[in-house]
Amino acid sequence: MDEDSRVARWEQRTEVPLALASLAFLIGYAIHVLAQHITDGWRDLCFAVMLIAWAMFAVDYAVRWRLGGERLRFVRTHWLDGLVVLLPLLRPLRIVKLYEAVQRRHGEPRFSLHARVITYAGLSTGLLGFAGALAVYDQERGAPGANMKTFGDALWWTCETLTTVGYGDITPVTARGRLIAVGMMACGLALLGAVTGSFSSWLIQVFSRETDAASAQGPPSPRNGEGPPQR
Repeated sequence: MDEDSRVARWEQRTEVPLALASLAFLIGYAIHVLAQHITDGWRDLCFAVMLIAWAMFAVDYAVRWRLGGERLRFVRTHWLDGLVVLLPLLRPLRIVKLYEAVQRRHGEPRFSLHARVITYAGLSTGLLGFAGALAVYDQERGAPGANMKTFGDALWWTCETLTTVGYGDITPVTARGRLIAVGMMACGLALLGAVTGSFSSWLIQVFSRETDAASAQGPPSPRNGEGPPQR
């Protein structure tokens, strides 16, 4: 069995468990950040769930790197997977692959390419926004001079940042919070660009098909009994 087929079989077997691990990581992280009065046992359990999810991502990356046999080229071509292992903020994005896996198991995707791009970008924006709000709120709450008092403030700041509006009414003051903000800005620009580009391409295709259909029909024929205008 060649290397490509082994990697494909591994990815097919692990994509659903990794998506569920991403969901478990997001739930555990949310409880860890938002639940202020949980016992130490529950907090340790949430931390253990996040650690197990991270270990699954790391093992998946190492196995695919080993099976692919590409060495450094694998790191360059799969840089996003590497970032998912290194950055907790990006790990929930693996949930998006669950939709793709379900579609493949039921045959051809039901949506067009443009619809899938918009769907993936929308899901990614929602997951990234929620995870980013958790991360920045975890860093900002209780910090001296912080104006992000509640998780609702963090969600509002996330919406401002991902859409690149930036009202400036709520801003991170800690170094880690600002670092998270930089990543959120970059991801927001990329996701918005993907949605806008895909939607524009879809509109161009629709208008092009309408123009081609109108050209194929030719000029309208004269009504019965009507001839060309007489001079």
